Amino acid sequence: MKHSMNIGKRILPYLLLVASLSASAQDNLPLKLWFNKPSGKTWENALPIGNGRLGAAVYGNVETEIIQLNEHTVWSGSPNRNDNLLAFDSLGEIRKLIFEGKQKDAEQLANKVIVSKKSHGQMFLPVGDLRLKFEGHDSYEKYYRELDIEKAIAKTSYSIGGITYTREVLASLPDRVIVLNLTASKPASLSFQAFFAAAMPNTTVKALPGNQLSISGVTVDHESVKGMLKYKGIAQLKTKGGTVLSTDNSLLVKNADEVTIYISIASNFNNYNDVNGNENERAASWLNKAVVKPWYAIAKEHTKAFQQYFNRVKFNLGAGGEAAKLPTDERLKQFANTNDPNFVTLYYQFGRYLLISCSQPGGQPATLQGIWNNKVHPPWDSKYTININTEMNYWPAEKTNLAELHEPLISMVKELSVTGRQTAHDMYGARGWMAHHNTDLWRINGSVDGAFWGAWPNGGGWLSQHLWEHYLYSGDKKYLASVYDVLKGAALFYADYLVKHPKYGWLVINPDESPENAPRAHQGSSLDAGVTMTNQIIFDVFSSVIRASSVLGKDAAFADTLKHLRSQLPPMQIGQSGQLQEWLDDVDNPRDNHRHISHLYGLFPSSQISPYRTPELYSAAKNTLIQRGDISTGWSMGWKVNWWAKMLDGNHAYKLIQNQLTPVGTGEGGTYNNLFDAHPPFQIDGNFGCTSGITEMLMQSDDGVMALLPALPDLWLAKGSITGLRARGGFELISMEWRDGKLVKAVIKSTLGGNLRLRVPNEVKSASGVTMKKANGKNTNLFYQTEEIAAPKISEKATVSKPDLKPVWSYDITTQPGKLYVFREL
Repeated sequence: MKHSMNIGKRILPYLLLVASLSASAQDNLPLKLWFNKPSGKTWENALPIGNGRLGAAVYGNVETEIIQLNEHTVWSGSPNRNDNLLAFDSLGEIRKLIFEGKQKDAEQLANKVIVSKKSHGQMFLPVGDLRLKFEGHDSYEKYYRELDIEKAIAKTSYSIGGITYTREVLASLPDRVIVLNLTASKPASLSFQAFFAAAMPNTTVKALPGNQLSISGVTVDHESVKGMLKYKGIAQLKTKGGTVLSTDNSLLVKNADEVTIYISIASNFNNYNDVNGNENERAASWLNKAVVKPWYAIAKEHTKAFQQYFNRVKFNLGAGGEAAKLPTDERLKQFANTNDPNFVTLYYQFGRYLLISCSQPGGQPATLQGIWNNKVHPPWDSKYTININTEMNYWPAEKTNLAELHEPLISMVKELSVTGRQTAHDMYGARGWMAHHNTDLWRINGSVDGAFWGAWPNGGGWLSQHLWEHYLYSGDKKYLASVYDVLKGAALFYADYLVKHPKYGWLVINPDESPENAPRAHQGSSLDAGVTMTNQIIFDVFSSVIRASSVLGKDAAFADTLKHLRSQLPPMQIGQSGQLQEWLDDVDNPRDNHRHISHLYGLFPSSQISPYRTPELYSAAKNTLIQRGDISTGWSMGWKVNWWAKMLDGNHAYKLIQNQLTPVGTGEGGTYNNLFDAHPPFQIDGNFGCTSGITEMLMQSDDGVMALLPALPDLWLAKGSITGLRARGGFELISMEWRDGKLVKAVIKSTLGGNLRLRVPNEVKSASGVTMKKANGKNTNLFYQTEEIAAPKISEKATVSKPDLKPVWSYDITTQPGKLYVFREL
């Protein structure tokens, strides 16, 4: 013990130095989106702020400023279910048709008996705008606006007649309000009209006593579901100097020195089955607590709370030269043809900024657009598409040290496990719980949009793995016990719903589909039996419950049942084009460039495919990626960054980053001026997917190891550093530095103890006085155990070469809880 304490004393000064150097390096590179012109009428130019409950898009317009507002529970509709009760009686016929190769007939029947005849999901809605209209501000100069993602404050400034006007806006994390502060360099210079502009019909906007404005209403009906969400927004103005007059629906500020506007919004939503809250009391309560605080106090407390999350990770690739001096929209235009490493770090941290801003404990999960939407009928309803998009939103949560922000999704999965029990029973005659490919605020589980998309039965299975992933990073057994029944319920559904394939003898799901794609051999129908992605998800669901059962010492008999069922799942298969087959039959088209490559789920986010454990499958996955191509929708390119990182090909991963960071309209996908990802239209999942992918380029913690610098592109080889990443098994990468593609220093903290298997691109030595053994054999750390998968079935026509991997060094280190371990270049 004394020896360990001495080691800790020797390490501490080093850690402080590393942290200081990393912080100062990044502090010299301001993490700001900035522009030299207003947003105009384009919402995708506006700058997003949020606190997990409230979101705002700040336009930065001079004459009429627009603060477009969202509240996380303002959705259309009301508590409802959308199951199709005709499904169970028709399952036998649908299965028979699919097994007979009559997929189109099966799809037509599924459209009648599986797809919902009620709601296809409700819509996430905008509350409205707060607008500030300034007379005589049409001629201005020295315009500047920014979003400081290190402080989470948006700012606009400009000059008129020698007077500089400044506006700052934030969405306070601790105070749950949006606050706007307006100043001028000359006293008595602020004069404007403030008013709410409604977004929805049947909205009431009016001025109230006490320099207040209010906006209230009831959300719209949608697809036969009555709108019952009542919402209330209140804005209160506090002025220094000047006067405030009111009309019926606006406030007129005259000759003020400074104005602070506090905005509070709330609804009557209690939970997915209860809308009996009091929106008026809630909105007033949060407002009354905030208005007694001056702007500087609000801003200080907000930034402090925000930085408790944001500052955990510092990332430095260099300054970026002349390109870093350009406005963000100009940098975006030039990025593909310039070496601008700081733009990568800005985009990476912008993803973390967005997750902090739109997903807070106790709030709703990030929707398809996070917490930002200006349309009453948004694309895809801005709800939760759970055949990829919602899951992708949370890929950065654990690894980029934002684990607490996973909580809204975990809570939603728990709720879906309750509502999904009835769906599993009534539609499929199964125990456990399930969800299809979409859900919403009301936690619907039924099939929507049409059988081609909506007959996919794996939304619950995939989402359940986020609960397991949260455990793998924390090792919290109390938490695992609290979610065990949710994990078990997902496995129970599959255990009951699997059927034996009459041709192959494997256990498969039928009806099934590979999300949103169809082979030509199926007459344009997506329906099939036992598709690859589904088999991979079931494998993970069974494996996580088997391991959770072992950790908690319970349900051994059920775990044995799952092991038996797992052994009968179809193996992944390699087809005649050397590809990983998307379907059981070898019907892939090597010229198919479809945006979904769902059967590579096994490569990422799962770890069933590995260059070291399953080289044939790894090579087949690479062939699939090459055949599908790079250019696609924004979220698809975000996923591909992760895949190419898992391919250990940093240059190709970087190419995908370049493709994604291309102005929207110059090709498929791309990025808007405010760095929102474009499907197009805007979908936030691509932002989160790319942040996850960049992390995977720098550190991976699956496949039984913590791999450092597994996929560095040539442009990042010279030098770089990152701090604060988290790894499975309770490890934190306190800091890492590299030069010339070699790991120079790494400091790793073990929170749980156990075996750490380290994989690095060059030989390293321990500076902590611990024994490093060359890795040999199976990793003994439970968190790193990788389940054995069946050997791939390879087509006789396939040509699959084993990967040519770069040399790596692997070490086993026995760690102790709470200890720090330092490694340096040999």
